[in-house]
Amino acid sequence: MRKRKPDARELYRIAERQAGYFTTRQARQAGYSPSLLTYHTKRGTFQRVRRGVYRWSAFPEMPHADLFVAWLSAGPKAVISHDSALMLYGLSDALPGEIHLTVPRTASRRRRGVRLHTARLQPEEVTEREGLPVTTLPRTFTDLLHDGMGEDLIHQAVQQALERGLVRREELIAEAQRRGGRVARVLRRALALWESL
Repeated sequence: MRKRKPDARELYRIAERQAGYFTTRQARQAGYSPSLLTYHTKRGTFQRVRRGVYRWSAFPEMPHADLFVAWLSAGPKAVISHDSALMLYGLSDALPGEIHLTVPRTASRRRRGVRLHTARLQPEEVTEREGLPVTTLPRTFTDLLHDGMGEDLIHQAVQQALERGLVRREELIAEAQRRGGRVARVLRRALALWESL
């Protein structure tokens, strides 16, 4: 099989969509062998951020770089979720102590500062925000309630999301019907409080 010629433009386009970051696998798809990656890292064109993740050195600093690095490290099926999703939607003042990702199965490698949750997300439970895959708000609220977030914080986030048009009332009603139990009670209460304002 003939080796592919490195395509710097293709690799840059990939990195551009990911805040300047790319994986070893993505580099290989653009024609960069491991030895060529090492060469460009030594020259300063790329920076090795962690095992399997690089940054295009000349790329400007972007918001949420830590989320991009964590997501790329966890693999293409990982999704930003829980507290990190709430922060990405701008519905939380507090920065999470860990980056929360949902993956189809538990990854073998643990990473400091990253908390992995295991779940099979349906396609309709994932959207994109700031170039990152993230759980939809109804799914995010469900995850946070299952993790024990207080009802007052959920009520506040639901009200802000509705006021800013980030989620529709109908989506929350559908989530309440689908989940039942505590999730349904809290979401219905949050909707009732919002409607009474």
